Amino acid sequence: MGILRRKKLTDDLQLQNVTYKWAQELLDQAVANTWFPKEIPLADDLENWKKMTQEEKDAVTMYIGFSNPCEFEVNESIMHGMMPFVSAPEIQMYLVRQMWEEVNHSMTFTYIMNTLEIDRSKAFNLHTAVEEVHAKESFLTDSIKKMATGDINIDTVEGIQDFIRNIIKTNIVTEGIWFYTGFMFALSFRQRGLMRNLGSLTDWIARDEALHLKVGINMILTILEEYPEVATEEFADEIRDIVLEAVRLEQNYNKKLIPNGILGMNTEFINNYVEYVADRRLVELGFPPHFNTPNPAKWMATANDTYQLVNFFEAQNTSYEVNAGK
Repeated sequence: MGILRRKKLTDDLQLQNVTYKWAQELLDQAVANTWFPKEIPLADDLENWKKMTQEEKDAVTMYIGFSNPCEFEVNESIMHGMMPFVSAPEIQMYLVRQMWEEVNHSMTFTYIMNTLEIDRSKAFNLHTAVEEVHAKESFLTDSIKKMATGDINIDTVEGIQDFIRNIIKTNIVTEGIWFYTGFMFALSFRQRGLMRNLGSLTDWIARDEALHLKVGINMILTILEEYPEVATEEFADEIRDIVLEAVRLEQNYNKKLIPNGILGMNTEFINNYVEYVADRRLVELGFPPHFNTPNPAKWMATANDTYQLVNFFEAQNTSYEVNAGK
């Protein structure tokens, strides 16, 4: 039948036969990773928060102000841009699980805001009040809006390419580049002995997002195997350009996040990390690295990154390694 739904919604969907073993394996890992934010107390972090500089507090507020609504936007992408077009029930089940995880992440950010007494109005208004935050959000939601119109014809090359574009912007860019940069920022506090429990919550969110990244890459590579006609040279150029534009948007955002430098790092440091992570994503999709920037934050674990994947435009039989959490 293939990964994409080319039949009516009333067709039989059941887990009698699992076609995409990688989806079932990722689902099993996701369920095993189940956690809830209030398992980790934040009392010590609140004491740290009271002693932090205003610039540090503003940066944390901006990080949460972008990340919290973005979790819901990822869910919109799954609901409108993925679920209606995916045929395999094991992949649908994983996507439902992912939606729950995005809600859990949003609950985590709300828990942090309430505990640290962050100005909720200020945090929630950032995604419209700050141009650099709004630009990132618009970059993601443009593809979601197109998928939600219902005008996507998955029986055409153009329709399949639209489906891939949405996965690139959601799973690869948002969850695999932007969120990873946010994790590095949040974990920088722990490197200084601060906000240790925020660091633990960040570790848990990052573990989830590593699986979200993997399922996105696996869906893309499966589509390229099953529908090789979509892999034109022009489309390859467009996918690479999407990633590079995402880097530009993230680097502009980081200039607002830490304009004067905090936590022993400055904008150049965090933007170098963006380039390093973006190169990893390009390589995982089969492109050559673009920036060749070394990792400036070597203390950031890379074990959750995806590897051993086929070339984006030379799709072969793929092993779909599941390495998160190792």
